[in-house]
Amino acid sequence: MRQVLSTSLLSPSEAMIKWVAGGLGVVIGVAHIGVLGHLLNKNSLPTFVPPQVGPRTSYTVEATRDGYIVRYRGDDPTIMTEEIVTDQSNGAFGIGGRSTTTRTRQFTPDGQPMPGGANGEEGKLTAEQIACIEAAGGGRSSGAIVGGSIASGVLVPAVINIPYVGWLAAGWMTMLGTDMGGNIGAEVSQTISGC
Repeated sequence: MRQVLSTSLLSPSEAMIKWVAGGLGVVIGVAHIGVLGHLLNKNSLPTFVPPQVGPRTSYTVEATRDGYIVRYRGDDPTIMTEEIVTDQSNGAFGIGGRSTTTRTRQFTPDGQPMPGGANGEEGKLTAEQIACIEAAGGGRSSGAIVGGSIASGVLVPAVINIPYVGWLAAGWMTMLGTDMGGNIGAEVSQTISGC
């Protein structure tokens, strides 16, 4: 009597495919379990690092699942306003009636006046200062044109033939001449104007 043993033998390529598929299934399953564990342990509110707070500084934080909103008010410096009201009688023995004047002054917490603002004439330029600024601007633009022309006529031909970087050195020389000419022109113009 003949006995037949039935064994299912897989070819090497089929066995390899099953091992790879099984390994991928295990890796994907472990990854999903790890992601689910991370999501379950995650804090629902975002983390927040508070800003530095001083005596005249405050902040409020509104945190939601989508993020947070911070309202920060710093001492940069805070502007304070002082209003002085003067009520006085006019004329001799108060015969001319009464008058009231109001003066407003803005300043920082350390007592320094705010430039411009409601401080009367503080922070405004005089006509002489404006003339000096205009003279410096005109001299700077004219000097920049002259300096750039001199640099491109004298310095650029001397450096343009340097191998590999001549074109770059020529640009540097032109910019250097323009800057120096502008500075010299501003100084000369201010000197002539008496500034």
